[in-house]
Amino acid sequence: MSHTGVDVIDFLLLTAWPALALLGIEGMSRAIRAPRWAKLAAQAAASVAFAVAYVTLLPVPHWLTSLVLVALAVALIYQARRAALDPSRVPY
Repeated sequence: MSHTGVDVIDFLLLTAWPALALLGIEGMSRAIRAPRWAKLAAQAAASVAFAVAYVTLLPVPHWLTSLVLVALAVALIYQARRAALDPSRVPY
């Protein structure tokens, strides 16, 4: 990955951090028994935060990764809205 200025290990870490954040939010929400809509909204916020960080804080902006994270955030917000309106419709 030297053509982008990001080492292979750094690339793997850039891929792993959002996944670890989403899994951490999942674990914490299960531990405190948070409502589903709150868990999904927190995961959407984390996805947007990582998308913004990947565009603004890295030496070479990772636009594609940011777009994927924003798309994930949109899907999570949609699911959070469904969970808030009718919790029985969201199975997770």
